[in-house]
Amino acid sequence: MFDLVIFDCDGVLIDSERIAVRIDAVVLARLGWELTEAEIVERFVGRSEAYMVSEIERALGRPLAAGWDDEFVPLYREALQAELEPVDGIVDALDAISTPTCVASSSSHERLHFTLGLTGLLDRFDGRIFSATDVAKGKPAPDLFLHAAATLGADPARCAVVEDSVYGVEAARAAGMRAFGYAGGLTPGERLAGPRTTVFDDMRELPGLIA
Repeated sequence: MFDLVIFDCDGVLIDSERIAVRIDAVVLARLGWELTEAEIVERFVGRSEAYMVSEIERALGRPLAAGWDDEFVPLYREALQAELEPVDGIVDALDAISTPTCVASSSSHERLHFTLGLTGLLDRFDGRIFSATDVAKGKPAPDLFLHAAATLGADPARCAVVEDSVYGVEAARAAGMRAFGYAGGLTPGERLAGPRTTVFDDMRELPGLIA
């Protein structure tokens, strides 16, 4: 049915979003913008780092100085190194999927290699990792998914996208791709539902749904 299965990373391959959102709340409070974890999920899960920075600057009413995040990077890295695991069931799902796969994420290449390496998933996607930094517009624009498909020679109409965020499934639909919305993370299934979208909550179901 599909020529390519495109996986988001955070919340789909690696169980990182709960960790990241917790640290985001600390970082934002130190910068002077206090948001609840629920507000952070609503605003930023699935969006690029560049988008988040622009929103922080807008809320604070000033640009962030160069190197503003130097003091915060260790907070994320230490928490991820201590707690990060693959999403439950994703290893079984990947083992059962014979269709070519890739990763297309809002994270930077450096972070993708770091987190996928921590969880032992990096080698599964060697040479097929795409970041929002590769394109002009991140999710919910379709650019990243279209870039991944074009690079790997796949027809967008024959691509499946596995996402866990509202912005991710919107990007998949905008790209003309079939979306599979994983509701086992921070975003409820009803928020992911929509046209050309299958919502599921157990990664072990994914091979059967794709097939």
